[in-house]
Amino acid sequence: MKKVKELYKKYEEIIRYLIVGVLTTIVSLATYFICVHTFLDANNAIEIQIANIISWIFAVAFAYITNRIFVFKSKSKNYLKEIATFCTSRVLTLLMDMAIMFLFVTLLKGSDTIGKLISQVVVTILNYIFSKLFVFGKKKESRK
Repeated sequence: MKKVKELYKKYEEIIRYLIVGVLTTIVSLATYFICVHTFLDANNAIEIQIANIISWIFAVAFAYITNRIFVFKSKSKNYLKEIATFCTSRVLTLLMDMAIMFLFVTLLKGSDTIGKLISQVVVTILNYIFSKLFVFGKKKESRK
């Protein structure tokens, strides 16, 4: 049990990020599927992108709050700069998400479900890197 606690302490931030990432992915996927199964058409390339954008907005709002509080435990008082940097990094991964969906669904005629799942794995990894290095990084805190 002591070894498990040591491993948890060593990788606590990554473990918390993965938990929040799974929850954020659920928010994103749920929003996406609600969109394409209620008022948007999964067979329409433009409507898939609209569903992606809507799911992105919900996921980013959820992710910012949970990452700030539970993962990176930010103490920054400069919320606007932090939110702006967070949103900018998420816009970059949104563009990656849209490109993957366009490639997989529109060009390759693959399943939107599989395309979205593949996209989420890539986006989750990139979001951690951007959050760690640019948004909530310890180096950033030491400069304030």
